[in-house]
Amino acid sequence: MENTLLIGLSRQMVLERELDVRANNMANVNTNGFKANHMLFEEYLNSGAHEDNFQRPDRRVSYVQDRGTYVDFAQGSAQLTSNPLDVAIDGNGFFAVQTAAGERYTRDGNLHLNAQGQLVTVSGDAVLGTSGPIVFQQTDHDINIAPDGTVTVLEGLTRTDSIRGKIRVVNFADPQKLLKQGDNLFSADQAGAAQPDPRSAIQQGYIEKSNVNAVTETSRMIEIMRTYTQVANLLQQQSDLHKNAIDKLAEIPA
Repeated sequence: MENTLLIGLSRQMVLERELDVRANNMANVNTNGFKANHMLFEEYLNSGAHEDNFQRPDRRVSYVQDRGTYVDFAQGSAQLTSNPLDVAIDGNGFFAVQTAAGERYTRDGNLHLNAQGQLVTVSGDAVLGTSGPIVFQQTDHDINIAPDGTVTVLEGLTRTDSIRGKIRVVNFADPQKLLKQGDNLFSADQAGAAQPDPRSAIQQGYIEKSNVNAVTETSRMIEIMRTYTQVANLLQQQSDLHKNAIDKLAEIPA
């Protein structure tokens, strides 16, 4: 296969994968606490299409390769909801939650109470405090969540202040090693142990929105589609040149 076709196909493959990443970002533009993914590219040098009987080695051809993706952990905007169970993290920390697969981490602070009085996420995963899941009683009211995560309530008719726990806010030495697990969750198998994050503060009555910029993502998706079409046209032109050359050569008398 000709070098032009090889280079063009490598570019189209990378563009297709980048389009998938951008489309996933756009699909989560309204997902609370979602962190966008971006791609990393690098030049990949390798020998091109060649015949084995050349006396000199071919000059290496420059391809484009998607080396991987990374997560943009930039903080999203905080939206006021005035719901006492909505919380947003001001800082780089994560909420720790208990799932069926083990402990996971999220930035989505749209919390609720389940039938057992536990503080849970939208998916039903228990929000972990420093001493385990946070559980409320039926007589609790006026829930207050302090910036350090301490959860207090007024209990019963006596309106006695009671502490129900302290929400764990954790961080990692290398957050880029966190793995997305779906349902807006991260696992920390390769990121090391979760450490308390005293620098992050909890804002009660707020929700952190996605950090995806819809305008930027849309513009990039249009650019990707245009580039893909341009490369396809280039490959078609190259194919037509080969076809015409073969046709002309066939007309030459033997």
